[in-house]
Amino acid sequence: MSDDALRRIADALERMSPPPGKAPDFDGADAFVWHVSPDRLEPVGKVNRIDLPLLVGIDRSRDTLLANTLQFARGFPANNALLWGSRGMGKSSLVKAVHAEVLRQGETVKIVEVQREDLPSIGRLLNMLRASSARFVIFCDDLSFSHDDQHYKSLKAVLDGGVEGRPDNVVLYATSNRRHLMPRDMIENERSSAISPSEATEEKVSLSDRFGLWLGFHPCSQDEYLAMIRGYCDNYGLEIDDDTLRAEAIEWQATRGSRSGRVAWQYFTDLAGRRGVRLNG
Repeated sequence: MSDDALRRIADALERMSPPPGKAPDFDGADAFVWHVSPDRLEPVGKVNRIDLPLLVGIDRSRDTLLANTLQFARGFPANNALLWGSRGMGKSSLVKAVHAEVLRQGETVKIVEVQREDLPSIGRLLNMLRASSARFVIFCDDLSFSHDDQHYKSLKAVLDGGVEGRPDNVVLYATSNRRHLMPRDMIENERSSAISPSEATEEKVSLSDRFGLWLGFHPCSQDEYLAMIRGYCDNYGLEIDDDTLRAEAIEWQATRGSRSGRVAWQYFTDLAGRRGVRLNG
């Protein structure tokens, strides 16, 4: 075989299995996104988030997650956290808002977002973070697993840590619409058809048990929905009388067929546009 052919083969193998990336300058940013092929942490200059006081109706979850994150940032023991429940009720917004509040209070902690499909690479990410003196919240949004999904095994590297153990400078925060990270009908189907029903889904179901904090998010009331919108109006200086806001906001939720923090923000975005109020800059 010619030298040219050998070089082409070597180049192809390197593209298939790229060398591990180097850790970035963690002092250069407070937030990063994990990418693979090749492995790298991309700094995020401006995180897309809202202020903590604007998150209405989730006071208990807010206070619990903030306290846990402050403990962790200060070098004390802290739990991995699973934020589960209704769509659009501020689960991912809370994680990002709490991170900003911890920074505002003068503590230092980095947040690293990992996509669910990149969970098989989590061990390599942990090795990169383990070598740093900084402290990291690994954030995985919209986490769930299907019947034939094996990604949950990779997640255990963060929750349990294997032989090496989870690095002391890392915790995991995940959001999911499902308390057990898998559909209820799938759990029941596997249990009913298994030779040993009690063990059929234990490995997957018990995954959520490995999170020390379970924070539930439930549908908001109409009063909470309206309070969210009023909070946005006050924060951005948008003037509107209560009767008009109430009528428009209720009509908006009726057209969407749901009521949540996300729907409240979508109505406010429309309102701000009609009133000529800029939300950025």
